[in-house]
Amino acid sequence: MLWSLPPLVIVVGIAVYPIVRVLAESTETPSGRGTAVWSQVLGSQAFRDALWRTVSIAVCSTAGCLVLGTLLAVVLAFVPFPGAAVVGRLIDTVLTLPSFLITLSFTFLYGSAGAVNALITQITGNRSPALDFLTTPTGVVLAEITYFTPFVVRPLLAAFAQLPREHLDVAASLGASPWRVLRQVVLPEAWPALAAGGSLVLLLTLNEFGIVLFTGAKGVITLPALIYTRGIVTFDLPGAAVLASVQVLLSLTLYLGYRLIFARFIGGAAIRTREG
Repeated sequence: MLWSLPPLVIVVGIAVYPIVRVLAESTETPSGRGTAVWSQVLGSQAFRDALWRTVSIAVCSTAGCLVLGTLLAVVLAFVPFPGAAVVGRLIDTVLTLPSFLITLSFTFLYGSAGAVNALITQITGNRSPALDFLTTPTGVVLAEITYFTPFVVRPLLAAFAQLPREHLDVAASLGASPWRVLRQVVLPEAWPALAAGGSLVLLLTLNEFGIVLFTGAKGVITLPALIYTRGIVTFDLPGAAVLASVQVLLSLTLYLGYRLIFARFIGGAAIRTREG
């Protein structure tokens, strides 16, 4: 039992203690302690808008990452082409970059004075920017898809590497089309990796702040951006603590939901394997 004390102390110091302090700060009122700040913040329209915006952007970004990541992983794993290794290394490189660099690259490419708008202006002669989506929810979603897609690609590539090649050869020899092989042989084997990558992306996008901040999307206020505004700009620490508590609750709920679903899936798969 003694060997477990140091890790437990570290977890308490790093994770539990800050959460307890945030919860304690959220109950601070001018007259002492109470739930007045909670009622005020949770009942505000700004909170409801930020919560909806956070969830909608996270869900849309995750869906986009799953679709694009699956496509890229399938192409890299099963469609040999010149430069596949270079593309794989570029995907690994994106994993090491901070998220705001993706946003800056979007600004240089698709901003009102970016390269794409400059090219369109030269072709059409129209001075007004043809592309103006960076400061909208669409711009935030596209930037998050660009940044977080590698978090789906990498687990899928690892899962595809473990797939026995004999399964694919047998399915092809029986006359199955490539789409049928992908749908009935490849993807079912890769489902745990796809679920893990999607859950990770959903958790990260729920808490993403850098992309929202660097796009300059003033009308796109998510919970992390609202926490920053309440805590740093207006110095409303109790209100920011309430929002941070809600953010932590969202993350923990997502994590526990993923663990329960994943455990049920693994348990069902093990039972089917024993019965087979």
